[in-house]
Amino acid sequence: MGEVPPRSFDEPWMLGPLRVPNRLLLAPLAGIGNWFVRLQAKRYGAGMAVSEMVSSQAIHHRNPKTLRELLRIDERERAGGPVSIQLFGERPELMRSAALQVARAGADAIDINMGCPVAKVQKTGAGAALLDHPELAVAVARETVAGAREAGGLPVTVKLRSGLRSGERSGFELAHRLVEEAGVAAIAFHPRSASVQHRGQPDYELAAALVASLPAPVILSGGLADAAQVREAFERTGAAAVMLARGALGNPWLFAELLGTREREPAPSEVRAELEWVIGCAVEHLGERRAGHYLRKFYPWYVPRLGLERHEQRELLQALQAADELAGARALLGLAGRVEAFAG
Repeated sequence: MGEVPPRSFDEPWMLGPLRVPNRLLLAPLAGIGNWFVRLQAKRYGAGMAVSEMVSSQAIHHRNPKTLRELLRIDERERAGGPVSIQLFGERPELMRSAALQVARAGADAIDINMGCPVAKVQKTGAGAALLDHPELAVAVARETVAGAREAGGLPVTVKLRSGLRSGERSGFELAHRLVEEAGVAAIAFHPRSASVQHRGQPDYELAAALVASLPAPVILSGGLADAAQVREAFERTGAAAVMLARGALGNPWLFAELLGTREREPAPSEVRAELEWVIGCAVEHLGERRAGHYLRKFYPWYVPRLGLERHEQRELLQALQAADELAGARALLGLAGRVEAFAG
């Protein structure tokens, strides 16, 4: 018998009633995953993208900034596949209300954050804190699913850590209850505990065990920094799909590489062109002044790809962080004039 060929990322799959065109997703990135970051991933091949986490309480109480900025879905995003909005919260009734409003905003799916390790999120009882309260976690998911069904049957997924503390498997156990008792359509599983955040090696054996035992798709997340790691983890776990997170920051070309539509690293000119696109979108989204401050977190992801010596990178990044206006940042990066947002 010959060797079994490796599984392909470009195969479609079903998330509940939703067809996802391939097995590469952009993960929810807190404070980052707005419409144009999701659109960027779609431009390079992501079959689905999930928003940054959005407060169910802020949605329920119709916070203007939340509704205007965090729930914005650009029509250009839909060309590449579904868009999911991630919610966080610990009150089941507010999660149901938020699910209804997210559906009305045009989301194709809803994700629930039960894995965020950040202390200020856990202190509210949301995020990874729900791993210690499985009954509440199931109630949160059940009400979210109810709201999504009321709004037309959007599939609901849950993003989980393996446990709250090192060595725990509470997330593994909770995943089964969320599918069987709450009716969630899939689990996005990060097989590291919340306490280690992004440190240490993910437990891909535990992820494989979840894939084998769960009667729903498992989407793998965590530790997927480059193409070789993504391919190995995908094969090793048998996951239905993978979520690229930190590995895709400043490197949207990773999606294309995994899909086989690109083989070489981007040239510095391509990186600059991509930065032009990002800056233009940020200005469209936030206005010139707010965009200038917001983009400071983006520069360290792109500057290392500009082909500069280490000391030149360091000096450029220092100058970019100190730039008072976006025009100054553009000049430092060698970008010309005002950049308009991508129109294709």
